[in-house]
Amino acid sequence: MNNKTALLIMHVQNMMVADYGGAEIIQPLQQALVAARRNGVRVIYVRVAFTDGYPEVNPHNKLIVAIKEKVGVTLVDDPKMQIHEGVRPLEGEPVIVNYRISAFAGSSLELVLRSLDIDTLVLTGISTGGVVLSTLLEASDKDYVLTVLSDASAELDADLQHTLMEKVFPSKAKVQTTDDWISSLS
Repeated sequence: MNNKTALLIMHVQNMMVADYGGAEIIQPLQQALVAARRNGVRVIYVRVAFTDGYPEVNPHNKLIVAIKEKVGVTLVDDPKMQIHEGVRPLEGEPVIVNYRISAFAGSSLELVLRSLDIDTLVLTGISTGGVVLSTLLEASDKDYVLTVLSDASAELDADLQHTLMEKVFPSKAKVQTTDDWISSLS
């Protein structure tokens, strides 16, 4: 079972970790990462970044434009856009760059998942109302079996986090704590 499962670590980049509280989000992610590697679960990273001149940023996309204006330079090689060192990829673990909020949008994620024969996704990331929600909705439409790790997904708005985990996500995914997910791997 585990060889058809991938743990997606999405948008856990230096800038986002700093904005979302740092160590609090990293600890459950580190636990999930160790357990995934130990139990034969593939680990795939997704990071958002743009290329010089922002050709991927359409002025009609209010959210992406707002992020660009708020954050400034978010280029692929910018240090603040790299995967946080607390969950650094090992050699051979794919790092996908995407250009929108969903991990699938503008990326090679679906191709990589099909190539690895993955049918089950465990979703984590920053932010719950952004990349986790968008990816969950698209992955559900693509018929993946889904789990969301509730304590390894960060959201600044506590009410939104609660609503998504308690009311929205359960209709499309199993919602578990990292500890519960790790226990299910044995």
